[in-house]
Amino acid sequence: MTYQALNAYLARLHTGDATSSKVWLDEQGRAVGRFFNTSLTSAFQPVRSFDDGQVIACEAFARSHSAADDGLHLWKLLDQAASDDESVELDRLCRMLHAINYFRQAGADAPELHLSVHARLLAAVNNNHGVAYRRILAALELPHERIVLQLPVVTPNQRWLLNYVLDNYRRNGFRLGVSANSPLEALGLLDKVKPDLIKVDARELADPDSVALLLLRAAEQGVRIFFKRVESLEVFDRLMQYGQALAQPIQAQGYLWDVPGGRLPVTGLKNAA
Repeated sequence: MTYQALNAYLARLHTGDATSSKVWLDEQGRAVGRFFNTSLTSAFQPVRSFDDGQVIACEAFARSHSAADDGLHLWKLLDQAASDDESVELDRLCRMLHAINYFRQAGADAPELHLSVHARLLAAVNNNHGVAYRRILAALELPHERIVLQLPVVTPNQRWLLNYVLDNYRRNGFRLGVSANSPLEALGLLDKVKPDLIKVDARELADPDSVALLLLRAAEQGVRIFFKRVESLEVFDRLMQYGQALAQPIQAQGYLWDVPGGRLPVTGLKNAA
């Protein structure tokens, strides 16, 4: 699929380190942005199905720009932003770069794109979360329906804010995910937040009853469960056992298969390994 408005925008960008521009293209064709004295770009890590290893989604991460490698993790820049306005500006820049760098490579059958929303942004935007980003996507004629906005882990006292933000994003046509530190925490979100998907930290699977209940209740409600940070064969085997015992599909991402990189991933586990 050719995104004509996106291609026209890319054709107008400078190539190389354009000091006078906020966004430019590097020698590999990646969109690069500037936030104060930092140059940043995108890296992508796939979410894979345990059944066949196929890529069913990609999560985007902000990285420092490097011609030699995939750069360094820069998400903590938002923690260091001096003001709420600066944090909003950085978040929007990152999400714009991610959409550009994803869809310039993606075809019509590419998996959905997951974009994280930093915790600081939940309260920093006064109202109508998502409207500015929806306008950017519309200007570039990019499909917002293939983007899932992933909200961060929140405390129980912040769930009213999470629901408020979720409602605003939904009004702007986005699908939404939330993050959980454990299956038990995910069960609480399943009942009170009603997201499209929940990403659960796979390092916290000590309670098999909670995992089983989460997978079964999520399936009943049509909510997808993804497990993140799968980094060892022990965790992989445990998830595989849950899936087989409950006859439920398992989707997961982690360094066991994929290191985030600038190019979109291959589609099979064999190639990924």
